[in-house]
Amino acid sequence: MKLTAPKNSVWGVAVGLGVLGILGKLVTIPFVSQYAFVLLAVGFGILAISCLLKGV
Repeated sequence: MKLTAPKNSVWGVAVGLGVLGILGKLVTIPFVSQYAFVLLAVGFGILAISCLLKGV
């Protein structure tokens, strides 16, 4: 299996979700804090899938 680098836009979305998840765990943010782990997991999942698929 050959890994490829994700596009900048996909990388930005994944990192943004990850940062929101971390901030939601550290600071109380109304919607974000409730789903902090889910946001972090989705961000990591998007990043992992984009590395596995070519052209994403």
